[in-house]
Amino acid sequence: MDAYISIDLLLRWLHVLFGVTWIGLLYYFNFVQTEYFKEAEANAKADAVRKLAPRALWWFRWGAMFTFLTGFAMLHFVAQRGLNAYIIIGALMGTLMFLNVWLIIWPNQKIVCGIKAGDASKAAPKAGLASRTNTLFSAPMLIGMMGSFHGSGNAASAVIGGGAEGLNISNGLWACIAIIILLELNALFGKTGPMTTVVGVVHCSIALAAGMLALLQFV
Repeated sequence: MDAYISIDLLLRWLHVLFGVTWIGLLYYFNFVQTEYFKEAEANAKADAVRKLAPRALWWFRWGAMFTFLTGFAMLHFVAQRGLNAYIIIGALMGTLMFLNVWLIIWPNQKIVCGIKAGDASKAAPKAGLASRTNTLFSAPMLIGMMGSFHGSGNAASAVIGGGAEGLNISNGLWACIAIIILLELNALFGKTGPMTTVVGVVHCSIALAAGMLALLQFV
């Protein structure tokens, strides 16, 4: 039992550590670097794209990788008490954010940074939209992760396992899953819309977190 608890604690610590690295750099890219590039002189921007961005992207993508891997391993321990709506939403959004990093942001940023041949004018908007979507997801995703054992309301009840009913997916959870899928489709095929500005994406993320929390708690 002591070894079991120790592994659980170790995974939680690593998950948070890698998550801080990943989300911290996500905010850096969206709130600092992107805004700087809008004002930087051409030579300064070119130097940063060539030398700074690839280094930051290395920590960014591997932070995402190990956050995902430790989170996936933690589900074994979390499932012992049942998976509630909080952790289902958190895990779903975290997984999509991880996939956005490795399948959209990084492949397109390699073109932008000159690591790989391609049309940078087309690659940059694709990477930017996926990055904005990850920023949008970040606030509700964190509520989902933290609410796993500490939340309240309907969302705290076990949806999968942890009780006699076994499977009990609320309408609110279905609605949240549908919203997440639609927003991810927008990340693949849509536009940034109100997320174009820093203020816009921050407000959208907070509003999404509040709306999804209301759906999970009361619907």
